[in-house]
Amino acid sequence: MKLYGYWRSLAAFRVRIALNLKGIPFEVESMDLVKGDQFSDAYRKVNPQMVVPALVDGDTVLTQSMAILEYLEDVHPEPALLPADAAGRARVRSICLISVADIHPLLVPRIRKYITQDMGHSEEELTAWIHNWMTTGLAAIEEKLAGDAETGAYCHGDSLTLADLCLVPQVGAAAMFGVDTDAYPTCKRIFGACMQVPEIFDARPQAQPDFPEEMK
Repeated sequence: MKLYGYWRSLAAFRVRIALNLKGIPFEVESMDLVKGDQFSDAYRKVNPQMVVPALVDGDTVLTQSMAILEYLEDVHPEPALLPADAAGRARVRSICLISVADIHPLLVPRIRKYITQDMGHSEEELTAWIHNWMTTGLAAIEEKLAGDAETGAYCHGDSLTLADLCLVPQVGAAAMFGVDTDAYPTCKRIFGACMQVPEIFDARPQAQPDFPEEMK
């Protein structure tokens, strides 16, 4: 498999975790989102949306991180990252989508660029925008996790699920954007537990081959 991604992409982070957990070898094709690699004609043929990640599995080309995660779950079912019961699967997906659909899309580089360069807002206003949507989403996840007996060592029970794969990048991004994660103790606890898992730790941005030397 070939994964088109970028070291700081939250969506690519989710996919790297799944590939690692399922023991699937993959080749990384780095797309520097700052330099604009994603806008090349060659990559547009892979993903017309010109964002990452994209996963190529033989003749199959997949885009959108949740679709990729579900595909990997279908074709490589072990270890299972979705519960066996319908209610559990729905709960896990709902936790995933708070991050994937409600928080992350509002914070991606093309949105930040539009807010500052096209709409003329200041960096201070951009920071306020980021913090608003980050804290609103994390507060919802925290309340959902902290108030539910289904929450265990991880987001759903004591086994890793797709919910953890989506939570980990989001909590990591919160710290990067200066959001106080102490306000979300359950999220922070689960993040810490996940980062003790070698496959997750090795998928972190700082461990990627395209992580900038000057930031190490």
